[in-house]
Amino acid sequence: MGNDGRGPGPLPRDSGRVPYEGVWRFTAPAVDASVPQARRAVRDLLARQGVPASDEVVQGLLLIVSELVTNAVRHAALLSPTLAVEVAVGAEWVRVSVEDNHPYRPTALVADHGQTGGRGLLLVREITREAGGACDVEHTASGGKVIWAALPLKPGGAHGRPHHP
Repeated sequence: MGNDGRGPGPLPRDSGRVPYEGVWRFTAPAVDASVPQARRAVRDLLARQGVPASDEVVQGLLLIVSELVTNAVRHAALLSPTLAVEVAVGAEWVRVSVEDNHPYRPTALVADHGQTGGRGLLLVREITREAGGACDVEHTASGGKVIWAALPLKPGGAHGRPHHP
């Protein structure tokens, strides 16, 4: 996933790289135990890389990871026995995404439907909006989907929203 105009590119190329920038991806089985494991992996990664995110942003990211992995486990496991979690850290943004091979595209990120099961994604959207970030759902070439959320490292965002760099 490069910067193809869909949301914030994970790594801005115009500025000098900062030490904590990078993209990390790991896969996990689509089972309940992967939810706390994914949270721990993301938290440890941010700490290990020295990403200068506020506690508020880190907590938001961990909640988003929990919701997205839970969503994949609950709704995609039948068609997608594994899921992938990607963390992309730029100079001013952290983007987390969860990919599965299930074609169903949840609408909760873009519509306020009171459907059961969509509350986790509504929560993701709310956390993202409050932080001044962006989130979306995209189809993958293999017929699955990626749900991603990008948050500014500092609450409120140093340079506005991600689609206006």
